[in-house]
Amino acid sequence: MNRTGRNEALAYLLLRARAYRPLWQAQGLCADDPIVDFFPPRGARAAEARAKAVCARCPVQVECRAFAMSDRDAHGVWGGMTEADRREALRRGEQTAA
Repeated sequence: MNRTGRNEALAYLLLRARAYRPLWQAQGLCADDPIVDFFPPRGARAAEARAKAVCARCPVQVECRAFAMSDRDAHGVWGGMTEADRREALRRGEQTAA
């Protein structure tokens, strides 16, 4: 799937998920950020850094990170952590990596 198709599929899924998302997600800075890609391809360090910078200022970073740590299937940057960051935190025995 090319990047355009991937973005269209992601947009569709996000629109469907909005009805079922936790209240804190609507308060996240990522909810209305059209520029930053919070689901960059693996290894896209610059894109990950941009997403993490938004997360660092986010008022719901703790809730977001806890969600991602409990949902082992979460992909992308959540609560300022990539999938690799979360795996490493879980390997160290952290539950929420706050």
